[in-house]
Amino acid sequence: MTVQPLRQKYLTMPLLVLLAAVGLFMGSHQAKATPQRVISLAPHTTELAYAAGMSEVLIAASDYSDYPPEASKLEKVASWQGINLERVLALKPDLILAWRGGNPQKVLDQLSGFGISLFYSDPQTIQQIADNLNQLANYSPKPAVAHQAAAKLLADKQALEQRYQRKGEPVRVFLQFSNQPLFTASGKTLQSEVISLCGGKNIFADSPVPWPQVSREQVLTRKPQLIVIAGEQEKIKNVQAFWRGQLDIPVVTVPEDWFNRSGPRIIQAAEVICQKMSEISSTP
Repeated sequence: MTVQPLRQKYLTMPLLVLLAAVGLFMGSHQAKATPQRVISLAPHTTELAYAAGMSEVLIAASDYSDYPPEASKLEKVASWQGINLERVLALKPDLILAWRGGNPQKVLDQLSGFGISLFYSDPQTIQQIADNLNQLANYSPKPAVAHQAAAKLLADKQALEQRYQRKGEPVRVFLQFSNQPLFTASGKTLQSEVISLCGGKNIFADSPVPWPQVSREQVLTRKPQLIVIAGEQEKIKNVQAFWRGQLDIPVVTVPEDWFNRSGPRIIQAAEVICQKMSEISSTP
């Protein structure tokens, strides 16, 4: 009388194993399901999300998320003052794109504590921007778009490197981000990488801090041949006036959003800077 129950027990074990395996598969599949409600907490993560094919799942973003133009229509839930935690929670996102070092970590930890997945982004090189795009493919309803954007970015970078290879001494470049106080960028920044990409040399590449404050004398001692700024064309006159009588060198400007956001448009900034640098002799 015990044979039948034992037989039934062992016959059902393979079925149980199979069901367990199916359950694990389904659970894994659900864990990796494409997010349907995504919030971006920085302008650069918004640009990355659109480039990665995530437009249809973005429901809110940060202030100054204005590219592509349709991003301006998204509800804004974050600013330089912080993150509107209550509103973010009310929107019930299943994924948040966060700026590591730019968004308040305490609030991000709170959001994570509510079970919301976070994707952290703070790319400091063109390769890292491409890496972010490839990583976002895991969350995008159009993963091929994300991978294509990453591949194009790296291909464009390689094309610029080949086109603007310099045989002589590199052009000495001063990256100027304000007048008073005078700030620049070190070699540990995306902006400095663009200068190197174009065959130039950031005169403050050796700074131990990413965004050092410098003096006029320090700049003059390093004898730059070109000044690069971010902003409107009108800013060129202000910079020229600032250096009048001390530096008489070309000044090139690129749109702030291209140069200061860690997104695919950094290549457009590079194209402008590379072209200008190609016109300058590397002879001191």
